[in-house]
Amino acid sequence: MEKVAGSEAIIARAKVARGMRVLDAGCGPGRVTIPLARHVGPQGQVVALDIQAEMLARLAGRLVEHGITNVTTVQGGLGQGALGTAQFDRAIMVTVLGEIPDRAAALIEIHKLLKPGGILSVTEVLPDPHYQSRATVRRMAEQVGFEVEAAYSGWRSFTLNLIRTGGA
Repeated sequence: MEKVAGSEAIIARAKVARGMRVLDAGCGPGRVTIPLARHVGPQGQVVALDIQAEMLARLAGRLVEHGITNVTTVQGGLGQGALGTAQFDRAIMVTVLGEIPDRAAALIEIHKLLKPGGILSVTEVLPDPHYQSRATVRRMAEQVGFEVEAAYSGWRSFTLNLIRTGGA
C-alpha cells in the first residue's frame, strides 16, 4: 500500500500544511494518521474517525508509543453525525468510501464539516475489493456540492481532491 498510495504522497497531494485541522476518515490503525499528526505539528490537530473500536485501540497505543498528542480519536461512521459541527481544513479518505453503506450521507457530512474552500482528498487503490472508480467518486462528490480541485493518477491508484464550494 505504501508503494502505490504512500502516506507522504497522500499528505502532499491534499496540500496539508502545518497548523491545519484534518479529519482522517476511516483511519484504521493510523497508517496515515501518525504522519498527518507529525505534518500538522503541535499547532495542528488530527481527528481520527473509525467505526471499529479495535482499530482505534490499536491507534491509541501507537500514538502513545510515538509520543503524539495532537490526535483525537472518535468512534463512529461517516454520515451518522459523530463529529457534530467540527470545522476542518482537510478531510482524507484512503480506500474507505466503498465500505460506507450510505456514501451520499457520508459525503454530505464531510461537505458540512469542511470549512469553505476546504478539501476532501479521496484515494482509491486497486485491488481493494471496495474500490470506487474515479468517475464514481467524482459523480457522487459533485452531487453534494464538491468540485474537483486536482487529480493524481498512479499505476494502481488515484487521488481526487474535492473542494468544498457552495452551501452546506
